[in-house]
Amino acid sequence: MGAVLGGSLTEIRELRTEISGLRTDLKRFIEHANQQHVDTVLGSLKKNYADLFTKSEIESARGSLAGGMVQDCGMREKCYGAFMEFLQGTAQHIRDGEVSEEVIASYREQMKELRKKGPADRCDTCFAEVSRLFEKQLDLMQALGVYRKPAQDRENLADVPEETLVREILEPVANTIRLRILRALAVRTRTFSDISQLTGLRGGNLLFHIRKMTETGMILQRHERGDYIITEKGFRTLTVLSGLARDLLPQEQAEVPDRAGNTE
Repeated sequence: MGAVLGGSLTEIRELRTEISGLRTDLKRFIEHANQQHVDTVLGSLKKNYADLFTKSEIESARGSLAGGMVQDCGMREKCYGAFMEFLQGTAQHIRDGEVSEEVIASYREQMKELRKKGPADRCDTCFAEVSRLFEKQLDLMQALGVYRKPAQDRENLADVPEETLVREILEPVANTIRLRILRALAVRTRTFSDISQLTGLRGGNLLFHIRKMTETGMILQRHERGDYIITEKGFRTLTVLSGLARDLLPQEQAEVPDRAGNTE
């Protein structure tokens, strides 16, 4: 009897080990499938809405630049024209499938050359605004997967200001509502109504969470009143969180049930 019971326990342990391995493989497959989904959606987004994003960035730059430059300067009109020509040129790369670091570096060199032509101290104000708008374009290109900053140039964690780390990475996902939205968008695109049904929130309460993630580049909206999709930044953040949960939490805690009662 004891031998039979011991053999059964051994078989059960082996079965549990096999099931655990299958579960791990399944999770990896799902993550890979989700990455393919993100790549497909982003590809479609870039193809169908690149012109819209480009025009939007240019129009936004016109207003921001006009308001951010020094007003009482005799060179203002000439500089404004030069700055807009620069920003219009860089914005065109939003349409590209990929922008190399060499291209981005060449634009940074152009900025330096432009700065040499404006030696006055008050020029710093105008150039700071142009630089901010250029970096804003790069953020959009990164969110769309058009531009990827080389790994060797990425800052070490110790070099990233705490405020930036919290604002751009931790805060957007340190909320159950926003994390639920992000996980849902990793599966497929969602409308505002879909997200409202998923979270149980409406109007301004839901918009608060959505804006928190769109402003930090975790998700994007196809166009005004269009579907929401997860960005590369959002998906990579979610993947890292899933890996941490799998590695650091007990199995029963790592498998958090969703609203439908399914474990993920």
